[in-house]
Amino acid sequence: MEVRRQRAILSEQSRPHLKRHVRLQYDPVRSAWTLLSPERVFWPDEVSLDILKLCDGQHTVLQIVDELAGQYDAAREDIAPDVEQFLQEWSDRFLVTL
Repeated sequence: MEVRRQRAILSEQSRPHLKRHVRLQYDPVRSAWTLLSPERVFWPDEVSLDILKLCDGQHTVLQIVDELAGQYDAAREDIAPDVEQFLQEWSDRFLVTL
């Protein structure tokens, strides 16, 4: 029997959060943040880290974009596609739940 996972599709009202098996952790040895998943380690860059820190299940995608637009003094419409693409990709990798 073959089981297929249906792809979650991001919307502005999605409230992304890290999957149960994924955690964001500061590595004092390397002075860097890491995202830990079973058998995988990711070293997010500064922008990715800012997005991941807002993936708490409380913020909607719309709120995340607004928060980052203010933080980076950027136009909302300029950063929204990049944030949405990032979250969709990480959802497709089974690291973020939408």
